[in-house]
Amino acid sequence: MKTIFEKIIAGEIPARIIKRTEDWIAFYDVNPQAPVHVLIVPTRVIPRIGEAADSDSVLLGNLLLAAQNVARELGVTESGFRLVINHGSHGGETVPHLHIHLLAGRPLGWPPG
Repeated sequence: MKTIFEKIIAGEIPARIIKRTEDWIAFYDVNPQAPVHVLIVPTRVIPRIGEAADSDSVLLGNLLLAAQNVARELGVTESGFRLVINHGSHGGETVPHLHIHLLAGRPLGWPPG
């Protein structure tokens, strides 16, 4: 059974896509938690960060660089942004497909949660 992200990647579910490469896709979250809330999702399924393998290291690095590029494109690098990766139910994971949340557009408190 495909996750919602796999369906978005396959074009089966519409999304507000910001950018797409062969390795990742960035789109706006449908339930934003900040004025800017973008998801950066690898096109290849890695269920969660704790299941990534050494062979995924290049892809993981590319996801962080993608987040940097999307933040720059959206104009939030000066004011600041937060990157979040959830793992497991206590970590807030709701979709078993690794993804990075890029949150920006307002002051973000600490600690999160």
